[in-house]
Amino acid sequence: MARNDRLFDLIQNLRDGQLHRAQDLGARLGVSTRTIWRDMATLIDSGLPIEGERGVGYVMKSPVSLPPLALNRDEFEALRLGLALASSLSDRDAARGAASLRAKINAVSPAGLQDPGVESLVFASPEAERAARHLAPIRRALRDHLVIEVDYTSIWGDPRSHILRPLHLSFWGRVWTLLGWCEKDGNFRLLRVDLIRLAEVTQRGFLPEPGKTAEDYLARLDGP
Repeated sequence: MARNDRLFDLIQNLRDGQLHRAQDLGARLGVSTRTIWRDMATLIDSGLPIEGERGVGYVMKSPVSLPPLALNRDEFEALRLGLALASSLSDRDAARGAASLRAKINAVSPAGLQDPGVESLVFASPEAERAARHLAPIRRALRDHLVIEVDYTSIWGDPRSHILRPLHLSFWGRVWTLLGWCEKDGNFRLLRVDLIRLAEVTQRGFLPEPGKTAEDYLARLDGP
């Protein structure tokens, strides 16, 4: 990691106003404690409101404003790949948003980090293409906490229907999946979006309930 990037990350870590030991910061950033001591001395000498000393720790005493966009090369590449993925889908809202965001990023990016045109990469699979028509309404239901009525065909060809509280939408490199709590079955359901025949967003809202959240589903997976 370049030193300027490391200094930026140190500021980000200190912005919570808590006391941070140099040993912990070094482990987090993958450098030695001595390196953290030198970096902290540089930040303090630059006038940042940081107090602390070796063997005790460091704390930022007042808020510091940072540039709205300060990404390193690896972060730019990760962001571009995500934008390329969104652009390759048939979800017009997501593709339009990706194009707009790419233009804004290029407008403020250093010359050496300009987007070389990753949009030429193709990420969409046949399953993702079939799922595309359902993504916009599912995302709206997730955002607004609205119940979805779903007609579904399982991978074995069995027709099913669910009344879902949508909890999480995931892309696995080939297929999209929707995690939800089914009010009909009283259980979690993980559905492949490309196997959904109809997804109708209702006007019935819902609030998170204990035992019916995405975190509860993950906890169940981690259990015995």
